Order: sequence, then structure tokens, then C-alpha cells
Amino acid sequence: MRSGAQARLIARGGALLRHADPELLGLLDADVVAQNSTLAMVASASVADPSVLAAGAAALSNVTAEGYPGNRYHPGASWFDRVERLAVERATALFHARYANVQPHSCSSANLAVLGALLPPGGTLLALELDAGGHLTHGSSASITGRHYRAVHYGLTSQGRIDHDQVAELALRHRPGVIIVGASAHPRTLDFVRFREIADTVGAYLVADISHIAGLVATGEHPSPIDVAHVTTTSTYKQLGGPRGGLILIGQEHDTPGPDGRTPLSRLMQRAVFPLSQGTPNPAAIAAKARAFELASAPSFKETARLIVGNALELAAELARLGYDILTGGTDNHMVVMDLREQGLSGVIAERALEECGILANRNRIDGDLRPPLVASGLRLGTNILAQRGLGAAEMRECARLLHTVLAATTAVDDTTYLLAPDLRARVRTEVELLCARFPLPHYLGDDTTEGGERP
Repeated sequence: MRSGAQARLIARGGALLRHADPELLGLLDADVVAQNSTLAMVASASVADPSVLAAGAAALSNVTAEGYPGNRYHPGASWFDRVERLAVERATALFHARYANVQPHSCSSANLAVLGALLPPGGTLLALELDAGGHLTHGSSASITGRHYRAVHYGLTSQGRIDHDQVAELALRHRPGVIIVGASAHPRTLDFVRFREIADTVGAYLVADISHIAGLVATGEHPSPIDVAHVTTTSTYKQLGGPRGGLILIGQEHDTPGPDGRTPLSRLMQRAVFPLSQGTPNPAAIAAKARAFELASAPSFKETARLIVGNALELAAELARLGYDILTGGTDNHMVVMDLREQGLSGVIAERALEECGILANRNRIDGDLRPPLVASGLRLGTNILAQRGLGAAEMRECARLLHTVLAATTAVDDTTYLLAPDLRARVRTEVELLCARFPLPHYLGDDTTEGGERP
């Protein structure tokens, strides 16, 4: 095996791009600079290590290989077979699973595959309402899952927690074939055991979507559904520091029969991804997943996960002290959701005003929201990237102050337009850049790190 061939190929590609397409390279370079100097507080994102990005740029992308290792429909996949087996091995070890499928192109793809395997067309699924913090692929009317299946949705209690009594009542009334537990904007711990108890009362399959909390689950900072749910799905980029992609996992239920009463769930999920819902996998993305799983198994990642949770608690507490309405009164994970109605601001105004100042956070509809999704009344914050930068409790108070400075100075003209003084925008932008310079993205600026990806 020729050592260094892949690294030389990537370097050669960069040189060719620089000479042949400076316009495109200029855009890519500008984005790297922007990411380094911007305070990203987006709850659905994490930063991929440069080694993950390098794996995702591998020549393995040239390989066409429908099927699975040892059983492909094309020749020339022997090295890819080894890469995919390595990714599966690392995924199962990281999550203590018995089965993993690393081919889904996203968690949305994984969810479509799982639902296609477990539910017939028109079958009933039960999941969290989108405006209560659910996800599009959990039966939203805007998604094919809400059109291809009969979707029933549960909501929240008056305290903003998942209403388990309502889940149980709806399950008994509608007898769903699948119950989904998972959320894209719920800051509290998910009770997988309670959901499994409800699913068992009606003979439903329980699917856990842990896209937003996969890093916390992998490190024990959040309870794991792997041996509780029948099937677990996740993305690999939101909190795992991986490439764009999805993952399907099964624990002790891997041999449990599917709806036909014969086919084990593990075999059913293989078929559900290929050929039911996808064709050719993305080999380089699977290589990048393998690298990300290895990094996520390191002790340093566990420390980052602890920091993610601690930072979110500190951020929520400081924002509440500054007078903001924090949904559920706090957080158990990486997420802080703000209700901005008392401030007279829409979510989109807050998002745009903050972005002008170098702070990224996204608008989010909240339970009972009367504004449309593109406007919304809430703001969703996340601490994944802040923790990856190494920011701690003191910096969370600084982040809360910066948020407050911008939001307090923003005057809404209507739901989508606003006024913000240019001098304040420039001042906050400078403070953000200084904070980012103190805590740079690891390994992105040639910082003092070892080749193994660990800080000395």
C-alpha cells in the first residue's frame, strides 16, 4: 500500500483548484474565514475535524458500489468494503449497538427508510407535533411522511414538557404501528423507557430519533435508547462532528421480527436502505463517518459533551436573569429555546439582527405560535460549537450579554424588518471576533495540536 497517496491527492486537488478556478476557491476560502470569526450558536450543527473533512474528500468517491460489503452489484469495491465495515464496527462500538447501517445520506433518509420498512402506505404513526418541537419527517403535513402515512401528533404540557399522558391516550385511541420519540427543538431529557411502555401497550414499534442529542447519548450525558427502542436513527453532523449523513442503529431488538413476523429488524433495515429507499451509497462520506466515530470515542469528546450540557445550563440561566422567557424554564441538553414575544421581536428579526453582528442562531416556531414558520416567535440556541471551541461558563455569560446587547437594541418595524444602529453592530461584531480569536475552531488555523487530533 502506498503511504500518503490520499493526502497528496487532496493537496494536488487544492493546487489545481487554486490555479484553475480561483473564483470558486475564493468563495470557499471566504467561508472558512467566516466560520472561524463567527459565533455559531446553531443547535443543529457541530464542526467537523479537518481529518473528517479530508476523509470526505477521498478518491473513494469514484467508487460505485450498490449493495453491502461482500455483496455488491459492481466490481472494484474491495477497499470500500473494508472502509464500510470499519464504519459499522466503530458505530456499533460507540453506541453499544448490535447493528448499524452507515449508508443513509441523512437522518431524514434514515427515517424514510425505517418508516417504509415498518409501516404500510396509509399506516398510522404517532410523533411530536412540529410546532411543539418535532421534526418534518415525523409526519408533518409538509413532509412526504405526513402524506404517505396517517400521522397523529402529541404535544406538550403547560410546563412545556412532553405530555406522556396524551401520548398514551392517543396510542390507545389510534393504535399506531410506529411511535416516534425525538425532537428538533425540545430542551429536556427524553424518557425512552416511558415511550417503550406506551408502545408495548398497543404493539407499536418504537423509533427513537436522536439526531440532536447523539453526542450526548454516545457519551452517557443523555440516556440511551439503543436497547429500549426497536430502532434508533440519527444524523452524523448535528452533534457528532461528522459529515452530512445518517445512521440507523439497533440494540437488543436486532433479532426481533418485523411486521411480517419473520424477518429480523436488522435484515429489514438493510433492505429498507438498499434497495427500498436508496441506490448507490456515498463511499467518501462513509469514510468520513468512520473517522468521526473514532473521534467521538475519545475521552476528549466526552469532556466536550459535558461542556455542551454545562454551557447550555449557564446560557439559559443568564438569559433568564436578563429577562428572557426560556421555554421549559431551562435545559437538560445542548439546546436553549427563547420565546421573544415579550420583547416584541419575531424570530426572523432576531436571527437576522444577530447574524449582522456575527452571531448565528435560528428562528424557531414555538408551541401555540401564530406566526408562520418563516417568521416564527422563538429563537433556538445551541452550545455544540461553543463547547468545541472550548468556551466555558464565564464565556456563556459573555455570549448571553452579546445576545442581549443586540436584541435590546433591535427595533421591529414589522414582523420582518427592523432597525439596528450601525455603530452598535460594528462594536458587537468586533467583540465577537475577539472572542472567536481567543477560542478558535480546533485545528482550523494550524493551531498547536498533535497529529492524532488531541490537544497537548
